[in-house]
Amino acid sequence: MSSSAPSFFGLGPRDRSEHHRVSTPLELLFDLAIVVAIASAGAGLHHAISDAHAAEGILAFAFSFFAIWWAWMNYTWFASAYDSSGTWFRLLTMVIILGALLVAAGVPALFAAKPFYLLWLGFVLMRVAQIMLWLAAALGDPERRTTALRYAFGLVIAQAYWSGLFFWGSPGTTAFTLAFIAGMALELSVPAYAELAANTPWHRHHIIERYGLLNIIVLGESMLASAAAMRRADLQLSLTNPLLHVGISAAVMAFVMWWAYFQREDHLGTQEHRRSFVWGYGHVVLFAAGAATGAGFGVLIDILSQKSKVGLRTGDIAVAVPVALYFAGLWFVRDRFQSSFVTRYALLAGAAAVLGCGLFLPAALELMTVCAVIAVVVRSTSGRNVQHAGRGHD
Repeated sequence: MSSSAPSFFGLGPRDRSEHHRVSTPLELLFDLAIVVAIASAGAGLHHAISDAHAAEGILAFAFSFFAIWWAWMNYTWFASAYDSSGTWFRLLTMVIILGALLVAAGVPALFAAKPFYLLWLGFVLMRVAQIMLWLAAALGDPERRTTALRYAFGLVIAQAYWSGLFFWGSPGTTAFTLAFIAGMALELSVPAYAELAANTPWHRHHIIERYGLLNIIVLGESMLASAAAMRRADLQLSLTNPLLHVGISAAVMAFVMWWAYFQREDHLGTQEHRRSFVWGYGHVVLFAAGAATGAGFGVLIDILSQKSKVGLRTGDIAVAVPVALYFAGLWFVRDRFQSSFVTRYALLAGAAAVLGCGLFLPAALELMTVCAVIAVVVRSTSGRNVQHAGRGHD
């Protein structure tokens, strides 16, 4: 159970040893808005690569996905640490959800190198609401008041920076790109600085579940691509139709990536400060790659439908690169800490093999390589139970 908030505006800390802690319906509603935002970013990447603007598209995708993921991450870790049952918390969460929807609506402007009014407005809305949540935590948790105030003050500075960049920056220029990267670094430094005062009481099993749910969301992009390919294939239904092959491949790839992630129950074996930061931040590569995989399959669909300006090899690379990054990211946050040699390096070797196949060999070999890697990993960890997202923990 949540600890009682000392006042309407104050948010008290949650019990870090709480049993059977699972995502709340409000957190799942928040995830629904994140689904829309990630789909918008993935669609932008898909169309940019298909229109032969891969470099610009990758950059816009990186920036937009960072904004989406960072807002999700800040809210998720806060909700894991502080009371989430009060009216004040729910109202502010709904403001953040509205901001996420505005970000989703504004993502296309970023890909078009136009002023991104809606994206900026949505991010401002999310961040202002998050600042208010941290101020409420400062009011309700005297023991960690310094930490909460550092978070709030850091977010104010970061938001002022983004607003200045929005009003005086020129999207599409090198200076804007470098300034955006500097802003990302500023954002990432806020939690590292704030947590030095005192660690927030986030719940380890709850965080693991929340990350697993976001992973399922990004893998949904490949599911959408699978359905789109099969819908196109239905116009000329045949076992030799390459669109049908793409549809099946997209689904199988999503299954394999899911299996790789959820074959282990305990992704974060400790609440040690440094390890949790590496794990929490490192997931951005994995999440972005999962979403980009669906975009890559979208490119293949356009190529086979003769609606693309790029060739089939580009489509294969658009799938191979994010899949390789997904496995490399999973290795970085989880498997490199394993004791077994095979388990420790299987995904890393698989990432290199998938990348090589995508660059130099037919796409079918890429898919077979992925499946072989997962078979090795699963075999080496037989006897472990798969963690189901949404299940409670003791």
